[in-house]
Amino acid sequence: MRYLYLFFLFLSHHHWAQKSAFQKDSLYNRWSFEVLAGQNKAVRPFSEGYYSANPNNYFNFSGVNHFDAGVRYMFSDRFGLKLSGGYDVFTDDGSSGSLPFETKAYNLSLQGVVNLARILRFETFTKRIGLLAHGGVQVAKMYADNPVTGSLNEDNGGFILGLTPQFRITKWLALTGDFSAVSNVRQHLNWDGSYSAKSNNLTGLFYHTSLGLNFYFGNKEAHADWYVSAQNISNVDDEARKRLDEIETLMNDTDKDGVPDYLDQENNTPAGVAVDTRGKYIDLNRNGVPDELEREKSNIRIDQNYISGEGGNSNYASSQEVLAALIEKGYLSIYFNINKDTPNSGSTHNVMLIYKYLLQHPEAKIKLVGYADLRGDEAANVDLSQRRAQKLKNF
Repeated sequence: MRYLYLFFLFLSHHHWAQKSAFQKDSLYNRWSFEVLAGQNKAVRPFSEGYYSANPNNYFNFSGVNHFDAGVRYMFSDRFGLKLSGGYDVFTDDGSSGSLPFETKAYNLSLQGVVNLARILRFETFTKRIGLLAHGGVQVAKMYADNPVTGSLNEDNGGFILGLTPQFRITKWLALTGDFSAVSNVRQHLNWDGSYSAKSNNLTGLFYHTSLGLNFYFGNKEAHADWYVSAQNISNVDDEARKRLDEIETLMNDTDKDGVPDYLDQENNTPAGVAVDTRGKYIDLNRNGVPDELEREKSNIRIDQNYISGEGGNSNYASSQEVLAALIEKGYLSIYFNINKDTPNSGSTHNVMLIYKYLLQHPEAKIKLVGYADLRGDEAANVDLSQRRAQKLKNF
């Protein structure tokens, strides 16, 4: 009982310590108080003929035999410390066929708490569900009452480890559950109240499962369990933007033929020319000229070394004339990546065609017209279009 006395003394001293200097400038509340009740299952050790549950049943449900209360302080929205006290009753369930026994245990534990919900970023999909993990050390006092061995008691202690799922009801109240395992390293008694065999001496193991309520204290909008910092939100937004940028890059279409670059095997096809699913223009006669261009300029056929009109040699045209026709029709377009004023890699071929043509025909004049898509405001798009045309002119 002295452990419980120390626990409640601590609780009464710190219950209203919300305005300490450490917390005064906090962005969130740090203190909470929880109460839980449920059932325990003693695993080992037992002497022969004693059980805490029927060994022939897959599931065993005893009555409420575990009680727990604790106070917790969070140093940050991820890590904290909890002091709690508990009471357990270990007895046969009346249907197990066990010999009668009853053992009571009072415990006091000090545990570290980790807010797994913040570490796992639950805020990306829920604002109501939380998850805590806790672990630490405990000391306990056992009182055993066995008709055969009489009444015995001992001090023992060990380690505790558990998970605590939560469901937030209001900003100051949450429904909480808990599953914990307790392993004692200084237990001489069996759970049935007799002294344990030499092989089990100084060991003990039991589980407890419980439901309860978590009360939060303070004048901030949220407790550390549920506080989501601006940095966390920013990280989520940055990750989302990064993924969108990756998708946008993947879907780039350099030559604007409707086939994304990652699928396009020919990403410099002339503008307006029909292509297949691989981004290649249609060229049924395989003469190197898109069929659509041949229909546009039906009297011109490009061969390896010359271009001849249909119906004989009277309508010869040089490759320079064909290039001039392509430029005149606007088939040699230059493309730019988003917000860039330098031609992209897929436009290199068309830039060089125009460049060589101008070198060979100093008298030729070409009109450069810059464009931008619908994204962004009008003034920025006009400026971008002008820069694109000017840079190409400078080249």
